[in-house]
Amino acid sequence: MRQHATNIVRELRSRGFQAYLAGGCVRDTLLGLAPTDYDVATDATPTEVMRIFPETWAVGAQFGVVLVPLRTPNQAKEGSAGHPAESRSVVPSEHPNYIEVATFRNDGTYTDGRHPDRVSYSKDPQEDVQRRDFTINGLLMDPLEGSRVLDFVGGREDLKAGIIRAIGDPKSRFAEDKLRMLRAVRFSARFGYAIEPTTFAAIQGMAPGIQQVSRERVRDELTKMLTEGHARRAFELLDATGLLREVLPEVDRMKGVEQPPEFHPEGDVWIHTLLLLEKLPPGCARALAWGALLHDVGKPPTFRVAPDRIRFDGHVEVGTRMAEAICYRLHFSNEDTRQIAALVANHMRFADAERMKESTLKRFLRLPRFDEHLELHRIDCLSSHGNLALYDFVRERLRQTPEEEIRPKPLLTGDDLIGLGYRPGPQFREILSVVEDAQLEGTLHHKEEALDFVRREFPRAR
Repeated sequence: MRQHATNIVRELRSRGFQAYLAGGCVRDTLLGLAPTDYDVATDATPTEVMRIFPETWAVGAQFGVVLVPLRTPNQAKEGSAGHPAESRSVVPSEHPNYIEVATFRNDGTYTDGRHPDRVSYSKDPQEDVQRRDFTINGLLMDPLEGSRVLDFVGGREDLKAGIIRAIGDPKSRFAEDKLRMLRAVRFSARFGYAIEPTTFAAIQGMAPGIQQVSRERVRDELTKMLTEGHARRAFELLDATGLLREVLPEVDRMKGVEQPPEFHPEGDVWIHTLLLLEKLPPGCARALAWGALLHDVGKPPTFRVAPDRIRFDGHVEVGTRMAEAICYRLHFSNEDTRQIAALVANHMRFADAERMKESTLKRFLRLPRFDEHLELHRIDCLSSHGNLALYDFVRERLRQTPEEEIRPKPLLTGDDLIGLGYRPGPQFREILSVVEDAQLEGTLHHKEEALDFVRREFPRAR
């Protein structure tokens, strides 16, 4: 991707335009990290970019942004695609291999808190940098001249000092795009940098404005915080800035909710949850990360002090419904919602694992993506009492039990019951479930055994 970005810079330069690598890829390169994507900034207008690179996606052309895919053939052949530039406005499907080419610009006001009301193109890279979010993201690099860096905002000094600082007036930068407040928290956590005091104060004062940001963008930023390997620090900063109560009030209410010390010597529900987040590795599954965050979300509303100890009666059921509501609010996919809710719903079942019937245990072990359930239980234990006996028991049973015993081929189907003379109806599910239980318990092995079992146990179901 760097070579592709460099080729784009080279081609634009050959046509007489200015062009540089810009933003996060420059920051990560200077930090010795491998950039996940590359952006190019240029004084060529979107129309000019599309004429030079005929296979493009003009998904943000009204804001000066064009995507140039890696597969672009023979970029030097101007107009080889045979389509006028203004026709290329189809949003691509998920395609990671593209370079974002943005025209130098000077943005006007941001009425909607995300997009400028108007865009004025510029020939001055310094003017373009002033509209960007943070100094460490406001660096330009010339890949054709020994990676020469253009720094108009003090970004290199802030990289060395470990500071997240808004470019110019922080209130203006955050007013332009409220999501930048969450990005400041994420970058601070990810790099271990301090947020500059004026920038921090601006976030605290403007935190309620995050409500104007689309829920999808908030969800994606929070997911990055949870999966980049610094989740605990990110959520501590969300709390300190006042953003946590705005984006996840259910999690904010965990603070100060006491737990029985015999099971949770570490402290309240908030501290316990932070300890889980601390154990999430970089690149972990997003459902696991959200499951760790929300597994005890039902405890605050179910807290009560009983004569014997603190109790959270029904917190799993309440928490599952709350997790589903949060996923719905943040527009998670159905698949993600199901898995996150399942992690919350099943996280306490490990306590019964040693006492489960064989059939119940096997059904438990075959939950979709059971590895995530197992990992959530492990970090849950390590973040409280530290006893991994049940984790070891379940993992060993999983290792010892062949897949065909956990998910055996059904001995009977509905057609078999019809063949026995039973009428289709609600009882079919009950009969087949009882047969499967017996199969999982190891008391039924063959189809004929199962047929005799049904005749004997369900004589009135015909």
